[in-house]
Amino acid sequence: MGQPRSDRGLGIALVIAAAVAWSTAPFFTRLLPFDPWTILFWRGLFAGSLITVFLVVMQGRAALWQLVVPGKGGLLVASLSAVGMVSFIPALQMTKVMNVAVLIATQPFIAAALAWLWLGEAATWRTLTASLIAFAGVVITVGGVQAGADLGGVALSCLMVLAISAMTVVVRRHRETSMVAAAALSNFMGSLVSLPFAHDIAHVGGNGLAILAMFGCLQVALGLTFYMLGSRLLPSGQASLIATLETPLMPFWIWVAFRELPAVHALIGGALVIGAVIADIAGDARSRRPS
Repeated sequence: MGQPRSDRGLGIALVIAAAVAWSTAPFFTRLLPFDPWTILFWRGLFAGSLITVFLVVMQGRAALWQLVVPGKGGLLVASLSAVGMVSFIPALQMTKVMNVAVLIATQPFIAAALAWLWLGEAATWRTLTASLIAFAGVVITVGGVQAGADLGGVALSCLMVLAISAMTVVVRRHRETSMVAAAALSNFMGSLVSLPFAHDIAHVGGNGLAILAMFGCLQVALGLTFYMLGSRLLPSGQASLIATLETPLMPFWIWVAFRELPAVHALIGGALVIGAVIADIAGDARSRRPS
């Protein structure tokens, strides 16, 4: 309740930066002609390595011990994050980008419910209302899920949303844990899990490695680190709501890079999501302004 405005503002800025970084995933995925497990292996290896370097620069070599002994909270955060990451890339390849993007917009409801059940952390009416508006954007955007492979992609997307929502709550519960170390560990775990299924590792050339390095460093390392640091400064429901900015930004990058214009209903739904997030941030700023 008595959280400084500077901490709240920093949390909002970090989660917005995370959403922008995460939203570039479909762009990188389109550029890579490899199986999802090969992408996950290299992406996690590059991302985990960069975060580890960042950790050592900031805290010294002694910080590496946090990777070896992350503690119960760090291990749980890393495991949930790894489940979310391992589900994400196959989901993007099995169903439409918009199907994945809009399912992410249901995360505020799940995170708020888990936070209420576990931490007794009640979301404000403002955030709940904004989440409902964002969910309306989801309903408008989704034009219907096709059968077959689409259903598998949607199922993986739902698993990802559940894992990241639970991770958001655990981050709030274990604030004493080094979330930067947990972010690095989660990427290494994802690479380890993907290795037995990665069939295209031997076919990744120099150009592919360069794209995978940018994928891991920009989309994963920065996004995950920003989100873990920012979400510990915000209520779980609000952090998840702001992260839904990823939803309309995902097709935006596809349009910029590949000139694939989203359907009209997707644009309307995306506008509702963006409007709901902006309204919640503005309302939060007004409520914390000194009288």
